[in-house]
Amino acid sequence: MLIYSIKKYLDIMQLLGIDLGSSSIKVSVIDAETGKCLSSATYPRKEMPIKAEQPGWAEQDPEMWWKNVTLAVKEVLKHPSIIQETIEAIGISYQMHGLVLVDKHSEVLRPSIIWCDSRAVDYGKKAFREIGEDKCLARLLNSPGNFTASKLKWVKENEPQTYRRIHKIMLPGDFIAMKLTGEINTTLSGLSEGIFWDFKHNQPADFLLDYYGLENSLLPDQVPTFSSQGQILESVARDLGLSSGVKVTYRAGDQPNNAFSLNILNPGEVAATAGTSGVVYGVSEEVKYDPESRINSFAHVNHTTEKTRIGVLLCINGTGILNSWLRNQVGGQVIDYKEMNKRAAAIPVGSEGLCIMPFGNGAERMLGNKDLGCRILNLNFNLHRQDHLFRAAQEGIAFAFRYGMDIMRESGISPDVIRAGMANMFLSPVFREELSCLTGSTIELYNTDGSQGAARGAGIGAGIYSSFEEAFRNLDMLEVTIPDESKISLYQEAYFRWKQELDLYLISN
Repeated sequence: MLIYSIKKYLDIMQLLGIDLGSSSIKVSVIDAETGKCLSSATYPRKEMPIKAEQPGWAEQDPEMWWKNVTLAVKEVLKHPSIIQETIEAIGISYQMHGLVLVDKHSEVLRPSIIWCDSRAVDYGKKAFREIGEDKCLARLLNSPGNFTASKLKWVKENEPQTYRRIHKIMLPGDFIAMKLTGEINTTLSGLSEGIFWDFKHNQPADFLLDYYGLENSLLPDQVPTFSSQGQILESVARDLGLSSGVKVTYRAGDQPNNAFSLNILNPGEVAATAGTSGVVYGVSEEVKYDPESRINSFAHVNHTTEKTRIGVLLCINGTGILNSWLRNQVGGQVIDYKEMNKRAAAIPVGSEGLCIMPFGNGAERMLGNKDLGCRILNLNFNLHRQDHLFRAAQEGIAFAFRYGMDIMRESGISPDVIRAGMANMFLSPVFREELSCLTGSTIELYNTDGSQGAARGAGIGAGIYSSFEEAFRNLDMLEVTIPDESKISLYQEAYFRWKQELDLYLISN
């Protein structure tokens, strides 16, 4: 009653968003009325470790995630603008496709097999072939591939003792919600990203579970993406400094949530990110899929069985990681990204013949799951210098985006506008110009991120916002890049030279 009186007296409502990545946890609090971010915190200070006991493996300890969530929440609440009693709801964004296993006491049974782990690839390929490609694509919208269901099959086959102890499986965000509330549940969007959802019958994909020999009872109960998903435990509330009445009211994978953060909810709207990897995410009102599985289709955050909203996702593993590698290995960490962008801008379009393929971060789905590695072509010791490498890298990344977006156009995603956060590669004027000229799209940049999007989602799920329009009424555009007509032909010529090299390499591999 005291808390309610304080809220009523102050007429303030605040929302907390958690963004669980594979590198770090970011937590933000926004003011529900203005949409302004009041405070943010990121943990750990250095990147979270990824354990790889064998080539192609990638695991993380879910309890490590939880520890860093608690540290980030506690830090964000220290900010003087945060009034803990006025925090109304919590939203969660999380790294997609991971597998978390817990026993009947909600104890973690093994490290999480995370999104970039490729150990289950062969299981997914076999399932795709034996179940039938047409059936998988028509009902799952994807090959079982290396997604969560296939990872669970790997556990059953290779760690049977662990498998027998499983009470429930979860995605990473489901685990954080469980630690907050003590309840185990998931969403339709989450089941979709794990390749557990049958879009034809609008239910869990029993035919895939049966093929893999997996029990349907291992799946958590389903709750709507925007809804009351559990009240925070009193012990957790005391530890974090929150009110015990706070509820988790939103949950989504990082890429659907990143798109949601940019108010991407309707057909034809497209969002992009370009951090370590690059993503283009569009929304379709048709249940469509790529026959070659080069792009993925999942239920978007606002998809329902009555109103189709499918997120069409292009992922390019090798993008910003190339820029980071150049800074560390070529720039010696002395040159910062701002200086790299400045130097890249001084080099003409096409990098005077220097060409870089950015594919050095594992197998690329849009290239038929081939692991081509990064390639530097046409390097001339008498002409090219450090600045050329910086320019050619950014061009190679933009070319990879153009290549992937041509595939997306075959699925009906052809944007006039691309929205992105003011972060990572989009901080580079050179990259923005390249991408705009290559795709013919206007690029709009906004001051938002996944944790702020999760906080807005929490406001919708808690009923604080009556509509999506109200939740995003204060989302401000920071900058716009339109195609430079004088440079379009130059970029197109450079792209087709790059694509010719890529096509030749794909044929030979």
